[in-house]
Amino acid sequence: MTTPRRLPDPYGGPSSGANLADILERVLDKGIVIAGDIRINLLDIELLTVKLRLIVASVDKAKEMGIDWWESDPALSSRARRDELTRENTELRARLERLEASREAEELEAAPRQAPRRRKKESP
Repeated sequence: MTTPRRLPDPYGGPSSGANLADILERVLDKGIVIAGDIRINLLDIELLTVKLRLIVASVDKAKEMGIDWWESDPALSSRARRDELTRENTELRARLERLEASREAEELEAAPRQAPRRRKKESP
């Protein structure tokens, strides 16, 4: 009697979860860069070039490498959104002050030209 042989599991069997976790931890700890270019030519005329750069790393590792664009992106950071609103508010207040000052200057210029006319007193 022959017993069926079990084929090896291509993913490592029950311990594969631990291996995957170890690999993921190592990738996030060290970081990995994937780079590639796609170029489409037609009769030696370059029609399209796409340059791909992918970095997979933990936030701490990315900060170590000087990558922190998400901190200044208003769509991703509430602090950046608040800073952007503060800056916009400051610019609008300055613009309003300039407009009000300009309006006051125009009114002062126009005031002497439009001096009120004196009525002649009518004698009874």
